[in-house]
Amino acid sequence: MTTMQIDTKPGAAAVRFQAAQPNTVPFRTTMAHTWYLTGRKLHALVRQPWVLAFSVVQPVIWLFLFGQLFRRVIDIPGFAYHGSYLAYLVPGVIAMNAMSNNMWAGMSMIEEIDRGTLNRFLAAPASRIGIMNASVAEQAVSTAVQSLIIVFLGLAGGARYYGGVAGVAVMVAASILVGVVFGALSNAVGMTLRSREAIIGVYTFFMLPLMFLSSAFMQTRLMPGWMQAIASRNPLNWVVQIGRSAVSAQPDWVAIGVRCGGLVVLAVACVAVSVATFRSYQKNV
Repeated sequence: MTTMQIDTKPGAAAVRFQAAQPNTVPFRTTMAHTWYLTGRKLHALVRQPWVLAFSVVQPVIWLFLFGQLFRRVIDIPGFAYHGSYLAYLVPGVIAMNAMSNNMWAGMSMIEEIDRGTLNRFLAAPASRIGIMNASVAEQAVSTAVQSLIIVFLGLAGGARYYGGVAGVAVMVAASILVGVVFGALSNAVGMTLRSREAIIGVYTFFMLPLMFLSSAFMQTRLMPGWMQAIASRNPLNWVVQIGRSAVSAQPDWVAIGVRCGGLVVLAVACVAVSVATFRSYQKNV
């Protein structure tokens, strides 16, 4: 007869308890995993450059169609903008493009789930935070490239950026931040509901109201009072105001810093929600 000995040593129990803990890796390892996983996503993007090309079709329509349609808007008493309406429109189009494209980020997450790719990563010793951060980083790179394309298109159309390279860099950075906000929220919706229809519904519900409750097309001082109140709390409007001030001849760096700080806080909170949602998904797999 064979006998089984049960190891009751405290050390063995501690090892078993440690093995049962959730996936945790050191910070440097998390950053390394984020780097490699981001590279994986960017390689896929490089192999399909037409994705970026098609993604700027809608901003080009906004920029040149609306720029011509509403070019006399700057003549309205109280509009108080020195320059062409195209120059006024560029920061708004950059902000809207960042929000619009990143709100579809959850679609990629659902595709990863359907193909089983995400579950294979969960079976590997990969950092869970790194998996989510890679998605955010890839979206940030795409947003930066698209924003620069819009900047050059505006320049070709006659817009002038008196804030120089620094002003353009601040405008692009603000677009990346708002992209992170809406991309992280889209990922959270995708992970929670796992429904493409839900993401389309969220996009439809938020996109147009946030666009028109901002100064993207019209100065907020010409809006009704209740719209001005909403616009002052609209993160999309913060990006428009940051970009428009940064590329002006006399940037208000204090206001830019305050709004950028608000965007950073909001982006960190949204990424935290996205990571928490991912951990919830992991427990249910």
